[in-house]
Amino acid sequence: QVQLVESGGGLVQAGDSLRLSCVASGRTFRYYAMGWFRQAPGKERELVAASGGSVYYSGSVKGRFTISRDNAKNTVYLQMSSLKPENTAVYYCAARIGIISLQSHEYDSWGQGTQVTVSS
Repeated sequence: QVQLVESGGGLVQAGDSLRLSCVASGRTFRYYAMGWFRQAPGKERELVAASGGSVYYSGSVKGRFTISRDNAKNTVYLQMSSLKPENTAVYYCAARIGIISLQSHEYDSWGQGTQVTVSS
């Protein structure tokens, strides 16, 4: 439905901070709920944070990660602080019309992913 492009991933040390960005195409961004998912090797894709009428954070990132959005710029951000090696994963931006969902299959559009690697 919309095209999404993530950026901001990279290699950092434990304790560092990183901000991911996701830019969406189109004129209807404000109607979309946006989610950040991640997938580590050998693990299932999981929702990290979502924003769209309400805000959700997984228990493992609550207090360290912050999701925000700038509707005028069609952009959603994930500010990650106090990064840990277990946060290493490919992070994906996803969009769906309406309220947020915890289920990945309910998101219609996906970005290409950006690699986040946290060394110890």
